[in-house]
Amino acid sequence: MPKSKEFISSSESETDEPKPKKKKEAKKPKNKEEKTENNSKVVPKKTGAAGEQMFQLSKMRFVSVSEFRGKVLVGIREYYEADGDLRPGKKGISLTLEQWNSLKDQMEEIDRAVKEV
Repeated sequence: MPKSKEFISSSESETDEPKPKKKKEAKKPKNKEEKTENNSKVVPKKTGAAGEQMFQLSKMRFVSVSEFRGKVLVGIREYYEADGDLRPGKKGISLTLEQWNSLKDQMEEIDRAVKEV
């Protein structure tokens, strides 16, 4: 037969009301944009958690230059904020140096195609 459970009255507990939860302040990355002589925006580079160089494209999208298994990679990835830190999301691509150079070589043709659309 199971043992009986003792009933604790509300007068014995500290309070009946739930304690309010503390809100965590989100740490926002401090990225101040600088302007060059020709008024174009220059976004300063960052260093990621693994030591890679990161360049901001938009609010939550970055280009990173890193090394993996002895190969240099150029990555374009969306990030999300969790616990005040930026973390890489699922959406992204990493290009080898060969692919990166191929993209750069075709940049003029890509620009022309964008203007035509």
